[in-house]
Amino acid sequence: MSTETSESATSPPTWPPSAPSRRTFIATTSAAGGVIATGGLVAAPSALGAEEAVAAEAPVPSSRVSLTVNGRRHTVTVDNRTSLLDLLREHLGLTGSKKGCNAGACGACTVLVDGRRVNSCLTLAVRLDGAEVTTVEGLASGDQLHPLQQAFIDQDAFQCGYCTPGQIVSGVGCMQEGHTGSAEEIREWMSGNICRCGCYVKIVRAVEQASGRK
Repeated sequence: MSTETSESATSPPTWPPSAPSRRTFIATTSAAGGVIATGGLVAAPSALGAEEAVAAEAPVPSSRVSLTVNGRRHTVTVDNRTSLLDLLREHLGLTGSKKGCNAGACGACTVLVDGRRVNSCLTLAVRLDGAEVTTVEGLASGDQLHPLQQAFIDQDAFQCGYCTPGQIVSGVGCMQEGHTGSAEEIREWMSGNICRCGCYVKIVRAVEQASGRK
């Protein structure tokens, strides 16, 4: 019986092996890259979801604050990052104080804290435990407007009205501080309150009227 094998069965493999074609190489690497990219996209949301879950479980730092607003005592529990402006608007429903720039640059949020003018958007509520706050809603006495509120009407010292609450409260503070000796002094001490409509001349006249200078 013959044990001879055919030449094709015993021929050694070609060495070195032939290089893949350009088309084969591109197809192979693209497939591998797709797998890697897909794996990355799948893993990323999983990691992000884990971080969000940890953040959700972490307790939000909060504090209990008691303060008097327009003559009424309020006790609330707020996030430690809550500004006085957000406390007034979102927790107590006192929306007279406006959120303009939210950076302390326009004065639309001006309120009085223990008789002193402050930008409520920059003041943390948790620092005011025991304080007395006056907003534009607390200036009138029943149906009787504060003299400066009436003066703003008499002098037509507003146009759009957005800055008006802060202007009035700041003007009241200016009067209480004794900075109404002249129009120049009023302008200087109310310079932190911006009126985008440009009613500055009439605002000064209103403060002069309320302070008894006119």
